[in-house]
Amino acid sequence: MKYIIFIVFILVSASAQAACYSPAEFEAEQGLRIHSELMVIALNCQHVRSSNGNLYYQYKDFTRQHQRLIGGYENTLKSFYGRNGNANPEKEINDLRTKLANKISNDAARMRPNVFCKAYGSRITQALQMPQEKLRRWANSSFQGFPTAYPLCASR
Repeated sequence: MKYIIFIVFILVSASAQAACYSPAEFEAEQGLRIHSELMVIALNCQHVRSSNGNLYYQYKDFTRQHQRLIGGYENTLKSFYGRNGNANPEKEINDLRTKLANKISNDAARMRPNVFCKAYGSRITQALQMPQEKLRRWANSSFQGFPTAYPLCASR
């Protein structure tokens, strides 16, 4: 019995370690990271007005403008989580978004609000002005200090 449990443990561990993102899954996580960061910026800087208006309303406009892309990113990751044995992909998406938002929230907590908003607020205005293809190129980038939950699969 001990050997069977040990073999099952090895197989489960190996399959968990073997999980990696396709380029579309990598883009999806990075896209959700961008969206989550913009949300935190918008909530922390909703008192700030840019030349385009209130940052929180700009964030809402960005979300509305890219609603299909963001929903597609979520569906891509739900499929990934389901294929990799996660019984509740929706919860996994929520946990991921929380983790991503917490990273920038910690940055915000270490800075004075006006300093944080000055450093990060323009990201919302820039993102709102991006056509979808430019936003997707941004999401396809690797960012130092922001590793994805799973590595990008090696080329086959």
